[in-house]
Amino acid sequence: MNIAEIIALKNKRKITMLTAYDYPMASLVDKAGIDIILVGDSLANVVLGLESTTQVGMTEMLHHAKAVTRAVKNSLVVGDMPYDSYQINSNECVKNAKRFIQEANCQAIKLEWFEHCLEVTEQIINAGIPVMGHIGLTPQTSDKIGGFIVQGKSAEAAKKLINQAVELQKKGCFAIVLECVPDKIAELITKKISIPTIGIGAGVNCDGQVLVINDMLGLFQRYTPKFVKKYIDLAALISKALEDFKNEVTQEKFPTHEHSFTIPEEELKKINEN
Repeated sequence: MNIAEIIALKNKRKITMLTAYDYPMASLVDKAGIDIILVGDSLANVVLGLESTTQVGMTEMLHHAKAVTRAVKNSLVVGDMPYDSYQINSNECVKNAKRFIQEANCQAIKLEWFEHCLEVTEQIINAGIPVMGHIGLTPQTSDKIGGFIVQGKSAEAAKKLINQAVELQKKGCFAIVLECVPDKIAELITKKISIPTIGIGAGVNCDGQVLVINDMLGLFQRYTPKFVKKYIDLAALISKALEDFKNEVTQEKFPTHEHSFTIPEEELKKINEN
């Protein structure tokens, strides 16, 4: 899957996108035929146990992106630019974006809308790096937009989102994530622009959908956003397996002969003779 193929899917079929942060999970997602894998800065919350995505940096993001790209054969891999890689010092944005491509072998990067988003987007695209935009609820700057709440609920706020999407397309973005946006506004944006929209809490009329994989697999238990559908409760299954292991070890039911190695009896006798 490449950038041109992703763009061509608009109005043909829905695009699928999931996050992944390590080799085994990325391998499974890739084999499942998911179109796009995002190495998301949600890594901060669901893998590293941090409170905010602003607490994860380039070191962690590149480390996990490298693990993901080692596994992937077909999906488009997008690296999520961490907060301090482009918002704190925008002069470093191109250098940091290039690291995702050159060091981690990602095919594109994603960045969230902020005050200087258009300038940063233009710089990165002019450097030859494909960019996926992200508007609506932007976790990296949630403190500036009223917190983790739905965005674009008033006519004025909705128009701002529509304009942001249009401007990001003009700058050359190949797709835009719409997070926590009213479904009718997401539909308007999707129809307004010619590049794909990927929704997360933005209704069914986006060109595609994305979820954090730890959420949809039931692995992250601290909280569950309204827009998440749990397709399986892996946490419960894992907890049961751990409990079974503990019980079998303490009751001397594991390991059995099946899981053990043996030595020939004659060799054992030689040891005992000495």
